[in-house]
Amino acid sequence: MNRIVLDASAILTFLQGESGAKTVTEALDGGQACCSAANWSEVCQKVRHHGADWLTVEAVLTAYGMTVEEVTRDDAVVAADLWSAHPTLSLGDRLCLALATRLGVSALTTDRAWSGLDRAEVIR
Repeated sequence: MNRIVLDASAILTFLQGESGAKTVTEALDGGQACCSAANWSEVCQKVRHHGADWLTVEAVLTAYGMTVEEVTRDDAVVAADLWSAHPTLSLGDRLCLALATRLGVSALTTDRAWSGLDRAEVIR
């Protein structure tokens, strides 16, 4: 499997066993999944907010070989450019898409607002 970027919503879908989790599991099973540090922070925040043990979640994701990519200066510029065309996307969403653009791969999300965007693969 090729490298793939996971949006926070995709990671949370996997963790919660929701519709679309199988697609995320397949991406993780390939050992090529990554996410932006911004999305990693979003997942950490949600996990802690719901009272789950972040260290356990982190260990599970790391065991799959998932990596966390830094947000670069160029990613920040691409994310800002995306805002002009898609002002409803959050900063985390735009940074996820910027990472996918930098790596030349697709990004998995559950966010239907991404439908039709370059590099976006909506999984439910």
